[in-house]
Amino acid sequence: MTLSLWATLLAACFVISFTPGAGAINTMGNSLSQGFRRSIWGILGQQAALVVHILIVAAGVGVLVANSPVAFEVIRYAGAAYLVYLGIRQLLAKPQAADDEGDADAPPPVHPVVAESRWSMFRRGLWVNLLNPKAIVFFLAFLPQFIRPDQPLLPQYLVVGATVIVVDVIVMWGFFALAAHGMRRFTRSVRGQRIVNTAFGVLFIGVGLLLALVH
Repeated sequence: MTLSLWATLLAACFVISFTPGAGAINTMGNSLSQGFRRSIWGILGQQAALVVHILIVAAGVGVLVANSPVAFEVIRYAGAAYLVYLGIRQLLAKPQAADDEGDADAPPPVHPVVAESRWSMFRRGLWVNLLNPKAIVFFLAFLPQFIRPDQPLLPQYLVVGATVIVVDVIVMWGFFALAAHGMRRFTRSVRGQRIVNTAFGVLFIGVGLLLALVH
């Protein structure tokens, strides 16, 4: 891959990663509820899903999904249902801060919000990105632009995959998670947690409905 082609790929990856979606919502939610450092586990799960998508496209299965209305619809509705489920679970989550009207500048409560396991965060991040058939179709249209069939394919896919994943980690952790972390003081009170849970619950449900209704 030439330097100019890789630079184009790099720019495209940043634009794509900065586009808000379920992954960004999941990352911000993790950062708010579990902290900036622990949010990396959800991000790693999302990257594992991207690896799977790239492998699917590289293996040619993406063509089958893109050309099979039934397979596409099944995956699309499953992904939409999962996002709606996450939204409802967020809306029903019980606040666990100690003080409903606590000072925003006060230290965290003695009994902080119960930490979600790393595996649970990883698994949720994986499914959020994996159950998105449009990601497969997107990669099917996106990746070939940077692959030269007359050159060895494995090194090219490795470069493309590494670039996509590194950029997405930088954007998710260095922008979305960091931005949400700056608002974490709101989660130190019951009222703040209710607001955050409601906001992210509505966002998850909204993205799920868009995935189901918009073709």
